[in-house]
Amino acid sequence: MIEPNVQNEVGNAAYGEYFALFNFSFLLNILLDFGITNFNNKNIAQNQHLLTKHLSGLFMLKLLLAVIYIIATLVVGLLIGYDVRLTKLLMVLGFNQFLISMVLYLRSNLQALHLFKTDALISVLDRIIMIGIVAGMLWFGLFTDHMDVMDFVYAQTVGYFLTAIIALMSVVGKSEVFRLKWDLPFSLMILKKSFPFAVLVLLMTFYNRIDSVMIERLMPSGEIQQVEQLKVLRENIHHLTPEQITEKDALERQLEFTGSEQAGIYAKAYRLLDAVNMIAYLFSVLLLPMFSRMLKYKESVEQLVKLAFTLLMTLAVIVCTSCAFYSRELMTLLYGEHNIDTVVVVFPVLMGCFAAISTTYIFGSLLTANGNLRELNLMALSGMVLNVTMNIVFIKVFGLGAKGTAVSSLITQLLTALAQILIVQRKFRFKVNWRLIITLFVFIAGVVSLANICHTYMRGSGDHGWMLGFIVMCVASLIWAFATRFISIKGMFRIMKYG
Repeated sequence: MIEPNVQNEVGNAAYGEYFALFNFSFLLNILLDFGITNFNNKNIAQNQHLLTKHLSGLFMLKLLLAVIYIIATLVVGLLIGYDVRLTKLLMVLGFNQFLISMVLYLRSNLQALHLFKTDALISVLDRIIMIGIVAGMLWFGLFTDHMDVMDFVYAQTVGYFLTAIIALMSVVGKSEVFRLKWDLPFSLMILKKSFPFAVLVLLMTFYNRIDSVMIERLMPSGEIQQVEQLKVLRENIHHLTPEQITEKDALERQLEFTGSEQAGIYAKAYRLLDAVNMIAYLFSVLLLPMFSRMLKYKESVEQLVKLAFTLLMTLAVIVCTSCAFYSRELMTLLYGEHNIDTVVVVFPVLMGCFAAISTTYIFGSLLTANGNLRELNLMALSGMVLNVTMNIVFIKVFGLGAKGTAVSSLITQLLTALAQILIVQRKFRFKVNWRLIITLFVFIAGVVSLANICHTYMRGSGDHGWMLGFIVMCVASLIWAFATRFISIKGMFRIMKYG
């Protein structure tokens, strides 16, 4: 992963500001996408002949929404107190959000057409390009002698832009005609139909992305002189005298509970969650068109739901448990020994969200495909209110910073996941599968026991001796999943046929 190296290079405070603004740029995504991507995925999956008719009109609509989004984001940013330096960063991040949104819209067409291989390639292309550029900056001095946050953001821009061009060419190749034209009646019709999707995206974005923004804004700011002094010391870490190292450590302790520093700590803990969430997200991307097509032809989705749940939950249980037992080892591997005590506490709590998020991607995709947006919106609104309220209490009242925010995220994700399971059970009248539930708890108990044994007794020599136990734990847990028949080879092949 390249981002830990970037954060170590620029420091917690600078990266914390970037992370908070990056998440802030998500908050008004309703203006940028307006639910068009989810609506388009479901609609084209059920009516593939509409691709040519809708592509040109939706492309122009996305361009108009991008202008509205960037203006609104900058205005709100100025209203809540972002200065000129942060506003410049926010402007570039806003443009990046437009490119991301355009890529996601274009990919929704590929997903709806079941062109999953092409979609999979495009889904990682922006990261590959960005990693190549950033690696050149960090290790070969490409374009700059010392990398800062803006260099990192510009590298992302290049990756997103090139990916958007390639994605557009891929979709246009499947369309009979592509002409840029503005069609007001068509745009109004699409906005009306996609509005429930837009509300859902807005609400879920708020309770998923507002955490770091609230940390950075609600916690006290450090003195500019102290922040700049610490930045200079960190940039010259390899050339400091013992006295300067002592001074740096004192400044870090003094600034630890500032908003930007706590947001940086939260970003460190959140990074692996964000990475594994991509697996669950890509799974949901496949599931939405599958569910949409099956529901159109009135096929039973119960078996597909069970298969998806067991596969993702196997991964989630292994990931969450291993991160809980090997929290310090993993964080030290990524960021080094220095000043990771708070990160080590926050990290396993945040990783617990992965199981809930995985569940949400499965059951939320089914409800979206079935058109149960009213229920999803009520659930998301409740999650947003709960998350914001807990963040205010934990951050502003108790001053817990990243620790409190992690707890808020976990509680919110667990409750919203449970709500979606109950909604699906009521809407589809699925029978409670007690055998599956009992098997799940047996599987969890076995994985926790294996993790405890491996972490306690399997430690090799050297700094990375723990890796042997970590690998054995993961492999043994996977074998345990097959042994308990929580997952099976037959089931893994069966889910492929739905594609």
